[in-house]
Amino acid sequence: MATVSPAAAPGAARSAVPAGERGATRIADRVVAKIAAQAAREALRDASTAHTDAHASVTVRRRDGRRDFGEARVRVAVELGYPCDIGSQCGAVRRQVTRRVRELAGMSVPEVAVQVERLHSPQTERTARGRVR
Repeated sequence: MATVSPAAAPGAARSAVPAGERGATRIADRVVAKIAAQAAREALRDASTAHTDAHASVTVRRRDGRRDFGEARVRVAVELGYPCDIGSQCGAVRRQVTRRVRELAGMSVPEVAVQVERLHSPQTERTARGRVR
């Protein structure tokens, strides 16, 4: 059985460069915002509400020396169908955004602020077409 010395290993030449000089992968804020918005739409789709929409704005904080890709504080604006359990839907959005940003971007998400921009009810939809009786 042959032994391979560590110097002859296939990745030995690449590991000789110090970590600080190898570069780093940085996830753009707009990418994190797109991931967060898509995750919010997924959470709302799972809740099966009639009218749902979501968009996100993201603040990314990066810290040197951390193993992950930083920290994202996310603000998501949603539109919901009404009547619904607004609190549980906002909670579902928070959980899904946190999970998906961690999975796809490798970032920790200590804060997800969910803002309900608009509520859609069947009565207001009928009002747009004519009088409600």
